[in-house]
Amino acid sequence: MKILIKNGRVIDPKNNIDSKLDVFIAAGKIVGLGKSPDSFVANQTIDASGLIVCPGLVDLSTRLREPGNEYKATLESELQAAVAGGVTSLACQPDTNPVLDEPGLVEMLKHRTKQLNLARVYPLGALTRQLQGKELAEMGALREAGCVGYSQANIAITDTQVLWRAMEYATTFGFTLFLHAEEPFLAKGGVAHDGEVASRLGLKGIPSAAEALALASILRIAKETGARVHISRLSTADGVDMIRNAKKQGVNISCDVSANQLHLTEHDIAYFDANCHLKPPLRTQRDKESLSAGLQDGTVDAICSDHTPVDDDAKLAPFAEAELGATGLELLLALTLKWAQQEKLAMSHAIACISSASARILGIPAGDLSVNADADICIFDANEYWKVEPKALKSQGKNTPFSGLEIAGKVKVTLVHGQVVYQSE
Repeated sequence: MKILIKNGRVIDPKNNIDSKLDVFIAAGKIVGLGKSPDSFVANQTIDASGLIVCPGLVDLSTRLREPGNEYKATLESELQAAVAGGVTSLACQPDTNPVLDEPGLVEMLKHRTKQLNLARVYPLGALTRQLQGKELAEMGALREAGCVGYSQANIAITDTQVLWRAMEYATTFGFTLFLHAEEPFLAKGGVAHDGEVASRLGLKGIPSAAEALALASILRIAKETGARVHISRLSTADGVDMIRNAKKQGVNISCDVSANQLHLTEHDIAYFDANCHLKPPLRTQRDKESLSAGLQDGTVDAICSDHTPVDDDAKLAPFAEAELGATGLELLLALTLKWAQQEKLAMSHAIACISSASARILGIPAGDLSVNADADICIFDANEYWKVEPKALKSQGKNTPFSGLEIAGKVKVTLVHGQVVYQSE
């Protein structure tokens, strides 16, 4: 199949491209930009007049819920949500049921996702057996099965000796550890940021120090061992400062922030909106501004969706008892563009935060439109507004704090390996 995408504004941050170019695709690969290859005759032409043509988005933190939690979401529903949001590659967390701590489970997941022929899935294997933080999983075997890194999801390793051994092992074999920084004893029982809103609402808080204390241990051990560590879903101003200082000292560290944290604060909990019950919790306005500043100066490397579909009943419980998480794959692009517009940033900077930067962290061949690269492409209208209506989302999880929001950035076409896998109606 040969496809011509014509008349679009091509933005490829990795290759510093931002201009009107035609894109030529053959056999699943990009075979030309601007100039037609010899003897190229398109079987299909996509007119991208007035639209942005960019690399398919890459998400660093997605929960697919399969295996084990299909009542919350299925692989098919969430991968359809991914391509509807322009996401062509995603890293899935290991906290499934059973946990992704055995090669056979990873291979089964890879096989199932390949059969669906939608977005590409890159599993993060469990760092410890059953995510219990006691015994390291078989990291080498998990890598051979298809894992691109290792994660504890939201579960901390309280035994620093185990964490030290994990980093030493990861350093030896060049693995990346994806860690969420939260000191579990300070966070125990907490459901919101420990501040004025939680106090007023009578909710048990999680102090910012919970992130800072955990991060201090992670950064020190990473410095001592030389491990490559990625901090998932940073949430505090102190955390940004600590990452900035660690990078200056040469620590092999990267980090991301959830799109939720760039637009919401503790005040959005308002009248106990369970859709705002997230991990990490929504923090203060100062934290939100620091995270944004970190993204702009390169301290924070990328933006993730933190996609966590939850069934409706689990969000109908009182705030403190409601299940954590929000759906995010279909909102990632629009929320990132909204943030960039608010901060008066170039669109290429915004796209880099959800494509090339994320691909670099995962170490995968994605996030750019280089000639001979796989034709994973997102085509969107940056000026078309759409209303976030939970029932209209492709994801089985309808839980979003952005319900009713009018937002710009509508995905029109998504291609994976040169095949159209989504086209808006």
